[in-house]
Parts: sequence; C-alpha cells; structure tokens
Amino acid sequence: MINIDLSDSPFFDEMLMAEGQHRSHYDAYWQWLQQADQQAVQRKKEEAALLFHRVGITFNVYGDDDGAERLIPFDSVPRIIPAKEWQMLDRGIRQRVQALNCFLHDIYHDQKILKAGLVPAEQVLANEQYQPCMQGVDLHRDTYAHIAGTDMVRGGDGEYYVLEDNLRTPSGVSYMLENRKMMMRLYPELFSEQRIAPVSRYPSHLLQTLRESTPVNDPTVVVLTPGRFNSAYFEHSFLAQQMGVELVESVDLFVKEGAVFMRTTAGPCKVDVIYRRLDDAFLDPLAFRADSMLGVPGLLSVYRTGNVVLANAIGTGVADDKSIYPYVPEMIRFYLSEDPILNNVPTWQCRKEKDLSYVLANLEKMVVKEVHGAGGYGMLIGPKASQAELATFRELLRARPQNYIAQDTLALSTCPTFVEEGLAPRHIDLRPFALTGAEIRLVPGGLTRVALSQGSLVVNSSQGGGTKDTWVLEDDAC
Repeated sequence: MINIDLSDSPFFDEMLMAEGQHRSHYDAYWQWLQQADQQAVQRKKEEAALLFHRVGITFNVYGDDDGAERLIPFDSVPRIIPAKEWQMLDRGIRQRVQALNCFLHDIYHDQKILKAGLVPAEQVLANEQYQPCMQGVDLHRDTYAHIAGTDMVRGGDGEYYVLEDNLRTPSGVSYMLENRKMMMRLYPELFSEQRIAPVSRYPSHLLQTLRESTPVNDPTVVVLTPGRFNSAYFEHSFLAQQMGVELVESVDLFVKEGAVFMRTTAGPCKVDVIYRRLDDAFLDPLAFRADSMLGVPGLLSVYRTGNVVLANAIGTGVADDKSIYPYVPEMIRFYLSEDPILNNVPTWQCRKEKDLSYVLANLEKMVVKEVHGAGGYGMLIGPKASQAELATFRELLRARPQNYIAQDTLALSTCPTFVEEGLAPRHIDLRPFALTGAEIRLVPGGLTRVALSQGSLVVNSSQGGGTKDTWVLEDDAC
C-alpha cells in the first residue's frame, strides 16, 4: 500500500492531492502501483541502470575531477499529462517558437521591434550572442531555430510557466526516447492498459525538418559533434544513428569552391545541411575563435552564400539569452498579434536600478541567474544559499548587474519518485522539443527532469538530477 502524506506540502503534486487522493489521469497507474510488488519494482530499477550502462547512455560532467562518465539516474514513476493539458502546452510552445523565429529574422534584418522600442536595442546589439555577421543574411523559410527545447515548470498555483527557451543546441531528447523504450521493456502491461501517445517519431520528424531546411532536393544531412569528450556525445551519436545520417567531426569536413564537403571512402561528398552540436564560437576558426579545433575553416563564408544550412542558425543564442527572455510575451503580441498562451516567470532585470535594489533587498528569497549561464552553473538559489554565498552574489550583482536576472523562487511541482527510503515527492520540470521546418512539429511528451535530493529545486543532470518518462494520454477519458 503506497502512502505519501502531502497534507503539509505547499507544492502542486502531479499525481496526488493533499487529501491523499490521486488525480484522475493517474487512475490506471495508481491501481497498478497499489498492487505492484515493491521488491520487484526495485529489482527492475536496478535492471534499468544496468541496461542504460550497457547501451552507453552516459553524461560527461565538465569539471569532474575523475573525468568519469555518469549515468543519469532514471526513475520509473512516469509523469502523466492529460490530453487537454498537453493540447494547451502544444499550442503555447508552437506560438512561442514561431514568435522567436520572427524575432531572430527581424533583428538580423529590419529591426522593427527595436525601432518600436519594445526591446531595448542595446539588449540585442550589445549582446554576446548577437552575431553581426548574420545581418542581412537570408535563410530558407526565415527559420533560425529549427530545434527548440522549451523548459517549463508548474507552480504552486497549478499553472505552467516557461522558464527558458533553449534555441542553441538543446539536449536531452535522446533520454526522452530511451526512457520510453526502457519503460515499455520493463512494464509492457502499463502500455496495454492505457492509450499513451508515442514519442518514437521524433527522429523521423527531425530528419524531415532538417531536409526541409534547405531548398536542395534530396540533401545530404550530417550531425557535427565536438567529439566524444562533449557532455552530450551520446546524444549526438544516437540521433545520427536514428536518422541514418553521418556523425562527423571537424576533421571530416572541408570547404572547397564555395561548398562544404565530407571526406568519405568513396571520395568527397557535398554536404547540404549540418545539424551542428557546437556553439557559434567554435564553428569556424577563420571567423570566430582562432584557437578552435572543433570547427571547419571557411564554413561561415559558405553559410552566408546559402550553400550549406546550419541548424540551428548562427546567432540564435541572442533569442534564448536570459536577458531577452522577459520580452518574449511582447514578441508574441508584436509579431503574431496574439496573447501569449504560456506564462513567463516574473523576472527582475538587474541592469535596471529599481529591479537591482529589489533583488538585493530580497536576495534570500530569490533565484539569481547569469544571463549567459546554462546547465545550472552561475546560479544562486537564495533560500538554499549560505550567508557567504549570498554575500558573494551581492558583490557580483553590484559589480556587473547587467550580467544577471532574478526570479522569485518557484514552488516547482513534485511527482512521486523512487528514492532510497521508498516513494517520495521530488521536484520536476519539463522540456518538450519543437522542430521547425515546413511546419512546426512536436511529439507529445518531452524530457521530465527530477531533482533527486529532498527539497532540491535543481533538476539539471550536470547537478545530479535524474529523468522520468513523460506520458501524454491520447484522450480525455482518464
């Protein structure tokens, strides 16, 4: 008999209500869970870890002194989303991705939103992620962010909030796919009892999106990886294998006569689309960092002529920079003449004197983030911080306020999770993936990340977080 007491919890739980009852869309799973042999469930958890190791689903953590690859912990309690709720999320993500692509095209062309004063010009033009070399460059279908990963959380009020728009090289989709495979392997009976929307179409959607990113008929598509020491190398190789395209490194590509070629045993092969999994700064040592050994000399010149497509486009990072995030609702109204479907988290921009004063006065209650930071690095969670950490961040904020934003500490929703002491609530977020080609495509689901330590709000895998399978139910009967 499962018994989790949430009567004193201030958090929204995805499965349970404070009264101890489960939510209706968890009916079938709850009944199964009540009858399940808990020792057998524990054995299957150990089996899952072994299988993930054998498959090689690991994650490199930068700065790890051991230099070891880590297994991202997998939790077998799914996060379940009812059909109507997913339909709302789907519409909201499509709307947001469409507006962000409009914004990127605009700032690299007419800059109407800057002239209208809706986004401060200095926030864009002086942004580290803004690439002047993209000014006036026309892209096929005006698409910059072909692949987007939208991070969302659910607050204590039960509402979803967008936390970040990841438009550069969003990771995690391989874990979404492998988590589903693992759940279907370990618990096939659960899938025969419920109508759970499949996510397996993602690789074919991705390939179709990449093929649609160029006007070339029957294009050659490759995945460009920095190499096996990159934290997401498993994902790079996984996606290339799933799409049936070549996984290449910089040494495999070269530029000649205005085109990019891949070295093959049959001779040079012209490349039309590169799904690049490295940052702008490393793409071309002739144009960006001269010390980069990861990029392809001359790639930018070919890209600017339209003879090769990069997904995502160079310069997309400016749109998912945390300093630009507060303006996304205005972008939606400006470009689409629609009201935003998804909410932003209320955000203080520390470059503004009034906002900075508020943040400094309430630092113990706030989350502070570096505007260019990622992966949970460069971040302060006020309620969990020591006095020394708070003092350090006060100095940082006063020294470089433009480098930070701040948000109220969100009461992230929880979901029951298997931990050492049994089943217990842990905080989670959600990253669905949107693909933009001739149309915007989403598979119903995403990567649910879970903070495995009690009380922790940091779900990033680089900070010790785990993952769950995300189920979207195909009808509203549940």
